[in-house]
Amino acid sequence: MRTYQSVISFLLFFLIMTGLWAQNSVELNKIAASQGAASQLLFSVDTAKEELIVPGDFKRDDECVVRGGMPNFFAKVSKGQDVSVAFIGGSLTQANYCYRMQISAYLQARYPSTRFKWVNAGVSGTGTDLGSFRIREQVLSHNPDLVIIDFAVNGAYAAGMEGMVRQIIQHDQHTDICLIYAILATETKVYNNRKIPPHIEALEALADHYGIPTIHLGMEIARLESQDKLLWKGDVDSAGGRILFSTDGIHPLKAGGNLYAAAIARGIEKMRGPSQMEIHSLPQPLISAEWDVAGMYIPSDLADFDVKWAAFPTEGSKLKAFNGWFDTLMVAEEKGARFSFTFEGDLFGLFDIGGPEVGQLEVWVDGHQIGLHKSQSGRFQPYQMVAENHGNIQLNRFNAYCNNRYRGQYDVIKVPKGTHEVSFRISPLRADKKMILGPSQQEDIDRHPAKYDSSKIYLGRILLRGKPILKTTGKEKG
Repeated sequence: MRTYQSVISFLLFFLIMTGLWAQNSVELNKIAASQGAASQLLFSVDTAKEELIVPGDFKRDDECVVRGGMPNFFAKVSKGQDVSVAFIGGSLTQANYCYRMQISAYLQARYPSTRFKWVNAGVSGTGTDLGSFRIREQVLSHNPDLVIIDFAVNGAYAAGMEGMVRQIIQHDQHTDICLIYAILATETKVYNNRKIPPHIEALEALADHYGIPTIHLGMEIARLESQDKLLWKGDVDSAGGRILFSTDGIHPLKAGGNLYAAAIARGIEKMRGPSQMEIHSLPQPLISAEWDVAGMYIPSDLADFDVKWAAFPTEGSKLKAFNGWFDTLMVAEEKGARFSFTFEGDLFGLFDIGGPEVGQLEVWVDGHQIGLHKSQSGRFQPYQMVAENHGNIQLNRFNAYCNNRYRGQYDVIKVPKGTHEVSFRISPLRADKKMILGPSQQEDIDRHPAKYDSSKIYLGRILLRGKPILKTTGKEKG
């Protein structure tokens, strides 16, 4: 019996860590392409201007699994106390009407005596790995009473999800957590067969372990599609009299977002119960505690920059759309411009802005330039550090999504666990941007070649999984 249990535990761990249910390349490309500008972290809701959703009469017992529920949220709203609600996820979270504004307006109307503070920590095209780096600054700094997490269509990397859950509980054991699961097209058939998508099963195992409520957003949508009352992807003409869920197969239109929000509302109503404050315990990790120590840092607080770098306020600039994430960037474009920092851990990286003019970086670890090899399996794909002559020696900040646009982006590099001195330098080598853009994206670079003829770097945050060792000096000499 013990051997059988060990085999089952190993298989669950293997599925969680490797992500054998991987999304297809078309879906992943759409998600990556959605990466763009920032949203302001704090937002407001005017119920007088919003069309309020109704939960509806759809019923399926497993649509919401209550577990420990949201006792502290209900304890506060029942007394009319101030409440802070934070949403963290990808593009569905960041966008206004994929569900976030609808459910916020519903809650504000449902509890009119409560003054709500709303936090939008959605970053398009990103998953739970970046979420674990971001959550301390973008969510926990606002001391939320409730955190709603949505990364189901953004890789659903379970170890990163566990990192976010554990960081929330470590910050405040009275903060309630709710996981919500948006869906992709093929998953409607899974739900209609009364099953759960495999990657969601991995997240459900985490929810069981931590006693967190979960809400499946796609069950009613699956039923409506099976009844030919909803078109998952198309246009108004092809939808006819049906509800048009989306035009791209991922991001719902407002009508589709209303269905997502109605599912959340039903789940919240199902969880409503005795109004008594409770403490959420922190058990031993199910997968790993390594993401407990993930964080992102203001570059000037952590790193030493040479004189070729300058602070660049984003407010009022051409990059003002990113002010919600980065009020100031560190910017340089001269070859050899470098910055360095020291940390104790096993992952480091950059959260920066890509665009037509950005260039490449060389990476140095413990005094040696390193090669980089991108992991190609699993739901978390960092660069691996390899010998200089066995991988790419440039970390290119330009990619096919930088065609005449700016976008938030990030990359991380895996190193052996320990204390490391890290240095980045702007490479003297220019990337072949025409080749990277491909034959279908040549118009802008052909018309405005000077715009692309640069190696600028827009650094927003330094990412670390581990302990930062704060800098001891100001700017380095050039």
